[in-house]
Amino acid sequence: MNVAIDQTEDFDQTKAENFAERLGEMLNTGATVVMISLGHKLKIFDHLADMPPSGSEQIAEKTGLSERYIREWLAVMVVSGIVAYNPEDKTYYLCAEYAACLTTDAELGNMAVFAQHTSLLGQMEESMIRCFKTGEGTSYGDYPCFHQIMAEDSGQTVVAGLFEHILPLVPGIQARLEQGIDVLDAGCGRGAALLAMAEHYPNSRFVGYDLCADAIDFANAQVKERKLTNIRFEQRDLTGYMEAERWDFITSFDAVHDQKDPQDLIDGLKMSLKSGGTYLMQDIGGSAKLENNLDFPFSALLYAVSCAHCTPVSIGQGGKGLGTMWGWETAETMLLRAGFRSVEHHRLEHDPMNVWFVSQV
Repeated sequence: MNVAIDQTEDFDQTKAENFAERLGEMLNTGATVVMISLGHKLKIFDHLADMPPSGSEQIAEKTGLSERYIREWLAVMVVSGIVAYNPEDKTYYLCAEYAACLTTDAELGNMAVFAQHTSLLGQMEESMIRCFKTGEGTSYGDYPCFHQIMAEDSGQTVVAGLFEHILPLVPGIQARLEQGIDVLDAGCGRGAALLAMAEHYPNSRFVGYDLCADAIDFANAQVKERKLTNIRFEQRDLTGYMEAERWDFITSFDAVHDQKDPQDLIDGLKMSLKSGGTYLMQDIGGSAKLENNLDFPFSALLYAVSCAHCTPVSIGQGGKGLGTMWGWETAETMLLRAGFRSVEHHRLEHDPMNVWFVSQV
């Protein structure tokens, strides 16, 4: 039976109209973000940043892409206020200030990298409908280009600040790495951070474990290309992992929250550290409490990625599905429960999204 909604004087017409306007802005922005992802993948922003005001034909020639599609893409960028347009000579221009957020090695970080997550969410819609209806999960292989996106993300959030900001969080670790120690990256993905350390510290020995064969294949190809002899990567399910007192230093970068059993993994990693060893864990720095995340950077995007990826990937492994926003409090509790002698968490001034835990055996 249909029940009519009683629209009394309590109904705020202005509030409804303002919300409708806001929804319209969201639709516009969502479409723009997908086009930003496309521009990133095709390197259009990089080419525009190096060009003076130019016509669509010149831009197409510079990028090696179809002029008709370039012109339509440029129209999105113009009406979104990203690319300037001169109607008199029909030229387009990307100013340096905007390029500083949209290009490779951008001064303020390449925000277009994160736009790829929005594009990926759309591709996963049918899969998510199935998950909502059945309560089932997914696997890493269901996500096209996932490891490529995460490697780009890691390049900005981890590798770029690894030696200047991140490793200094661990007292004395850089000197020990220079002397030579055994290092594990648990959940290494394509291994960008570990490869950087292996090149920087030739006296140390590095191993990366990850569940996904495609990521490991990519990482091992990089080892050969860079001719490194102090590092190897291995496909490995870390469920129930423990190699007693093998490692001096273990890292995990944005990898723990979507594991089948994060507590079990942390317990095993702790037992795998030698006496005096350290576990450095990076994860999303949001709170376990929804009300604390209302102003957290990119909170809506992070919850959406959690809904479409991190939660179902964990459930697909038989896990609890803690999700991307499992909360720094949850992570800290698990580290303390594992029995580390000390657990400290840090936030970096230039990186408001992540939290860094330094746990000592």
